[in-house]
Amino acid sequence: MKLRHLVRKELIEIVRQKELLFLLFVSPIIQIVILGYVVSSDIRNVPVGIVNLSRGQTAARVIERVRRSPLFSVRRESERSEDYAHYLKKGEVKAVLVFRDALDRKRNVLKYPEVQVLMDGIDSNTAMIAAGYFNGIIRDTILADMEKSGRGLPVAGRPVFRFNPQLRSINTMGPGIVAFLLTIITMFITSASMVREKEQQTLDTLLMSPLNSLEIYLGKALPAALIGLVDMAIGLVVVVLWFGIPFRGSLFHLLLAALVYLAAILSYALLISVLSASTQQSMFFAWFSLILFLLMSGFFTPVSNIPQPLSFLAAINPMRYLVQIIREIFLKGNGIAYFWKDLLALGAIAVTLVSISLLNFKRFISR
Repeated sequence: MKLRHLVRKELIEIVRQKELLFLLFVSPIIQIVILGYVVSSDIRNVPVGIVNLSRGQTAARVIERVRRSPLFSVRRESERSEDYAHYLKKGEVKAVLVFRDALDRKRNVLKYPEVQVLMDGIDSNTAMIAAGYFNGIIRDTILADMEKSGRGLPVAGRPVFRFNPQLRSINTMGPGIVAFLLTIITMFITSASMVREKEQQTLDTLLMSPLNSLEIYLGKALPAALIGLVDMAIGLVVVVLWFGIPFRGSLFHLLLAALVYLAAILSYALLISVLSASTQQSMFFAWFSLILFLLMSGFFTPVSNIPQPLSFLAAINPMRYLVQIIREIFLKGNGIAYFWKDLLALGAIAVTLVSISLLNFKRFISR
């Protein structure tokens, strides 16, 4: 009963700050929409230059497919030999396709053209993906010609992509954005809670109340957890309805993982608040931690890419496990039987952080 009044008091303090309400409930929608488009690794409208020195029809068919593809934007076309690298140096194009005729020496007839693909490797990710698409277009065109003439390959690999058949990067990034949103909101609200009491000189009043240390601890954590869950619900609606990301799993399993994660992240944020001497200092530590959590979570790059000496940071990063679990629930529709190890690791981190945070909190209020 006493705890309820403290939670109510914390929520009233938040509601009274009109600017904070916008940041808590409107800015998440803006962030998700913007991040959903910005963090996408899909390539579109890559500027391409084409140099066609071939007289055959195969080269013309490949060029036509490149023109019609939404992935590429043909900026330059030429039918004479020139300095192809000059286009890349000036930054006018990111790729140059060069087609040359190749003669069959025995029969003295045109074979399939030689194709040279020159890529701007500054953006290595785009270069690798675009080169793969070029190779696919060229291979498919030549295979179609061979099948028409009855010379199809005896064996052809046809990969089947499960869970994300369109290979949309937003389907992978979207669930991660929900995890990031849950982290940033709760961490910044909670990390300033106790230090704000010190700066406003209301800490003594709080300590003189009939609440014990655990009730004060929960009273500071529960409002942030409630707001975090509301923002997570907003994020789920936006990524499902706006971006069309399929949700194949159970909302109950997602809520369970979110609650375990909140226990970990709120404990860490309260630890920051107790150890900080000012709100500015707590905000700095929260921002530094958030960036580290994000980079070590597998949100942008796979965790397996992290060098071995730094892998322990990913192993103790609670956001890493939440991102993995949310993606499993969203795209694969998996239940606890499939991600119980991640949930168990997340629970162990939560118990450890709660213990450390609560111990320091008791020392803080007993001074």
